[in-house]
Amino acid sequence: MHELSIVEALIEQAQKEMDRAGHRGRVLRMELVIGRLAGVSCDSVRFAFDLLAPGTPLEGAQVHIAEPKATCRCHTCDAKLEIDEITIRCPHCGGIELTIEGGRELLLQSIEIED
Repeated sequence: MHELSIVEALIEQAQKEMDRAGHRGRVLRMELVIGRLAGVSCDSVRFAFDLLAPGTPLEGAQVHIAEPKATCRCHTCDAKLEIDEITIRCPHCGGIELTIEGGRELLLQSIEIED
C-alpha cells in the first residue's frame, strides 16, 4: 500500500510548514486534493493517516479530501467531457486524439493549526 508512504510524506510536509511558520501547536484540519486518476485510494489515505498520525502534531486532525474528476478534450469533435478513468477513445465520438486534463493531483492544499 503506497498510501502509507504518501501519508508519511504529507505528515512530514505539514510538520515542515509548521516549523517554517514558527507554530508549535497541533494541526486541527488538513485539506488534501487527490484527483480520481492519481492512483491513490482516499480510504487507504484515511486509514494510513489514522495509523501514522498518533504521536505527531497531526494526531486527531480532521482530514478532508477533495476528489476532482478529470476531463478529456477530444481534438476530433472538440468535446470536453468529465471522465472517471483513463480512456483512449472519446466517449462522445470515438476519436483517438485526446488530451487528459487534471484528475492526477496529489496536493496538501491547506492545514489549519491550533492557536
